[in-house]
Amino acid sequence: MPKMPEWFGRASARISHIGQRLDERRAAAEEPDEPPPPRAVAAVPAAREEAAVPADDTSARVPPPPAYAPAATPRPEPAAAVPWGVRVAAEAGWRLLVLAATVWVLMKVISAVRLVVLAFVVALLVSALLQPFVARLTRHGVPRGLATALTTLFGFAMMGLMGWFVVWQIMENVDQLSRQVQDGIEDLRRWLLDSPFHVTEKQINDVAKNLRDAVGTNTEQLTSAGIEGVTVIVELFTGLLLAFFSTIFLLYDGKKIWGWCLKLVPAAAREGVAGAGPRAWGTLTAYVRGTVIVALIDAVFIGIGIYFLDVPMAVPLAVIIFLAAFVPLVGAVVSGALAVVVALVTQGVFTAVLVLAVVLAVQQIEGHILQPFILGRAVRVHPLAVVLSVAAGGMIAGIGGAVVAVPLVAVLNTVVGYLRRYAHEAHPPAPGGAPGAGPLPKAEEAGTVPAE
Repeated sequence: MPKMPEWFGRASARISHIGQRLDERRAAAEEPDEPPPPRAVAAVPAAREEAAVPADDTSARVPPPPAYAPAATPRPEPAAAVPWGVRVAAEAGWRLLVLAATVWVLMKVISAVRLVVLAFVVALLVSALLQPFVARLTRHGVPRGLATALTTLFGFAMMGLMGWFVVWQIMENVDQLSRQVQDGIEDLRRWLLDSPFHVTEKQINDVAKNLRDAVGTNTEQLTSAGIEGVTVIVELFTGLLLAFFSTIFLLYDGKKIWGWCLKLVPAAAREGVAGAGPRAWGTLTAYVRGTVIVALIDAVFIGIGIYFLDVPMAVPLAVIIFLAAFVPLVGAVVSGALAVVVALVTQGVFTAVLVLAVVLAVQQIEGHILQPFILGRAVRVHPLAVVLSVAAGGMIAGIGGAVVAVPLVAVLNTVVGYLRRYAHEAHPPAPGGAPGAGPLPKAEEAGTVPAE
């Protein structure tokens, strides 16, 4: 009996131990599963690692960067990454390329029909000169068709008479001029031998021999140039006929032709172009009238000077000076140099110096007094623009291009100035708008619109 309590004690202790273990297992079953600790994996190539990891296994992806790493900024759009100046230059560049291609194609078209374009431009210049006479005859009751015919015939007859007079005077005096040239060359030769330049007779003979050899060697080129001259004469008469008929229609139906041209302009720009047209015509008329008056004054005064200096063919030289004055700057230099050369080979060095003084004096008076007073500010063009336009016109279309270059620049100056002012008045800038958007000068102050 004494062993019974000891047995019961051991049994109750074991039962208590089993209960504790059951409680521990129940608590472990209720807690969530924790992920196993990471294992050290040896470094493998990226291709093998990607091949070994399935696509849908999110646990094997690259872990996020640590908290101390700098935040990665998103990459901007490519257009936003280009600097502003480069973007502006690119935008302007491709537009300039389009404009240059347009101008190039336009020049090709103009060069292909150069004769027609020059004839029409000459008709515009002649019409600007003759239109006041047609208007005056019409106001006196003469029918417009008859007034146009009379004015056109009179104008072209005067131009033809001037050309015929020059040729006639040269043909009449060619023998005398040839003798005077030979005498002048001999006088020039003696002057060079006696001058302080130490020119020897052998040097003069060598120069003369070289000139004769050059003429003899280039006989074929001279012959071909003569044939080309015949072609030029044919083209000249063709252009004169085109200019003649174009002048008749411009004088008779100018308003209807301008109205038809306005229909080709888009409706949004038609009002501005319609206002620029009369001002451009006024500029062209003022330029032609002023140039004729200035050329006439130059021819009269230089002709009187060389006549009193006893230079041969004074009247034909005066006519040549009048015609050459229609080519700004270049025409005056060439015609003046021609008068000086004729005086040199016919009358000697002293007379040539006097002729040069007369030509320079008249041209200085023309440039500083006559042109500003007669032409006014309406058609004033910067001398650099005159030189560049004459050079470009001569390169594109020869003498005809040099003649029409300056009036074309003057007309474009008027048109651009009026359209700019018209756009400013139609869409004035808002208060506090773009810098520099102030009011434009008036027409009289800008010098782009003739006084009406």
